Amino acid sequence: MATIPELLDGHITLEVECLDRLYLNGYIGRLATGPELSMFKRNQLGKPVPSPVVLGQVSEKFREAVRKLAEREGIPIHQFDHKERKDDIANNFRKQRPVRDAVVFIGVAQEKAKTFNGKKIDGWFQFQRDKSVYVNHYYFYIDDEDFGPLFIKICSYAPWSMKLCLNGHEWAKRQLEKKKIAYEALDNGFLSCAEPEKLQQICDRLGPDDMERVFRKWLQRMPLPLRPEDREAGYDWSLSIWQMEVSLTQIFDRPVRAREFFEEIIRDNLDLGGRTVCR
Repeated sequence: MATIPELLDGHITLEVECLDRLYLNGYIGRLATGPELSMFKRNQLGKPVPSPVVLGQVSEKFREAVRKLAEREGIPIHQFDHKERKDDIANNFRKQRPVRDAVVFIGVAQEKAKTFNGKKIDGWFQFQRDKSVYVNHYYFYIDDEDFGPLFIKICSYAPWSMKLCLNGHEWAKRQLEKKKIAYEALDNGFLSCAEPEKLQQICDRLGPDDMERVFRKWLQRMPLPLRPEDREAGYDWSLSIWQMEVSLTQIFDRPVRAREFFEEIIRDNLDLGGRTVCR
C-alpha cells in the first residue's frame, strides 16, 4: 500500500500555500474605558456634560452620512434579516452590480455589541462596558482594486468598533491579473496557474502593510462615526488580528489520487486521541 509521500510524489500539478480568510479588529485605543470616553466628549466634542445623548447624536449623524453616500453614489442599502446568510446576499449583489474599486452595497444588521452604558451616579454620568446590547452595524461590501471582494463592518455606537474581512486568495488573483499571468480559479483558491512559482511568490508577499493600506484607503472613502479632526487628534482606528486562516492547496493529476490520499490520511489517524505513552 502506497504511503502518503508516495501518493504525493509526481502526482501534484499545483501546490500553493497562501493566507486565506483574514478577520481583523478595528479599535480605538483611546476609547477603551469609560473615563476616556467622557474625556473625549468633553475635550474633543466640546460637551461639558458627557451625557449618553451625545452618543446618540454621533450615531444619528453617522446614519445620515451613510444614507447620503448611498443616495449620491447609487449604492443599494439592504436590511439584513436575522435568518439570511450574509454571504449569499453579498454574492447576489456582486452578480447584479459588478463594480470595480467601489462599494457594491451597504448592509444593515441589528447585532449584539459590547457598548458603553451610561449611568448617572451622584449627579454625574459614568460609562461602563458591562453588557451587550443590540445596535445597528453597517456592512460596507466592497470590490477593491487590489483585494477584490472584502467588507468593513462598523458598529454605530461607542466605542465604534470595526471588523475588516479580507481574502488572501482574492488578493493573489488580482495580482496575477495585473501581471497578465493566466490561471484557473476555484471558488476559494486556484486550480491551475501558468507560472506557479510566481503565484507562490505573490502569496508570500502579502503582509501587514498591504492590509493596513487597504484599510486606510477605505476609511478615507466611507462615512465614519468620528470626524477627520477627531482622528487627527488621536482618536483613530488601529488593526489587530481576530482570526487568520492559512491554506495549503494541492491539486492532484487524477481524482483517484486524491481519494487514495484521503483514505491513507484517515487510516493513519484512526487511533488519534487513543494512544497512550508509557514511560
